[in-house]
Amino acid sequence: MFTDMATRRPAEVPALGAVRGRRPTVPAPAAGPPEDAGPSQLTWVIANHVRSRRREIGLNVGQLAERSGISKGMLSKIENAQTSPSLSTIERLAAALDMPVTSLFRGLAEERDAVFVKAGSGPEIVRQGTRAGHAYQLLGSMRGPFKRVEPLLVTLLERTEVFPLFQHPGIEMLYMLQGVMEYSHGTQRYVMENSDTLQFEGDIPHGPTGLTELPIRFLSITVFTSDRS
Repeated sequence: MFTDMATRRPAEVPALGAVRGRRPTVPAPAAGPPEDAGPSQLTWVIANHVRSRRREIGLNVGQLAERSGISKGMLSKIENAQTSPSLSTIERLAAALDMPVTSLFRGLAEERDAVFVKAGSGPEIVRQGTRAGHAYQLLGSMRGPFKRVEPLLVTLLERTEVFPLFQHPGIEMLYMLQGVMEYSHGTQRYVMENSDTLQFEGDIPHGPTGLTELPIRFLSITVFTSDRS
């Protein structure tokens, strides 16, 4: 009895392993994550930005669907990180949400960087008080479009009659490491010793006004807001 080889299905063709008496090997799929794999970081980042921006400009899912030409079902999946949108879909979303395409990717590697500075290797930077015998060592700065935190190690080695005051955006925190000093913030004066902490608004004039016990070393950490000029 003859079999029409043209109608035989590929699944009926014995594998080489089966001919030799071994269990046939089934190759794994070449593309696509495992079925139990969760959403990627990129999927979550896009989902959060789309949902946040839609709410920020006062749109519901239906209105965004009309503006973008993307179905409500697809938008729901995107906002819940259940699917990874294509580049063309991302472009349509960005246009409908009136935001740059790059904004939908904000929060990836550039905000996940770590900055490690070995002891004594931070670069010295110039500040208003440098000429008065004050040294400012930068302890690291995150890369990105906005500098959010500036950590400094401040060392005061010389007494001086000139105490420059500082003003800047953001909130500053001081942590005393060594020595004793009087520090002013507006009309207030604080005597700071080892392990003392002071936190204040940076736009009010502030700075050391009395060096009681030298050398003086303290950490200065300034946190800037996103609308910093």
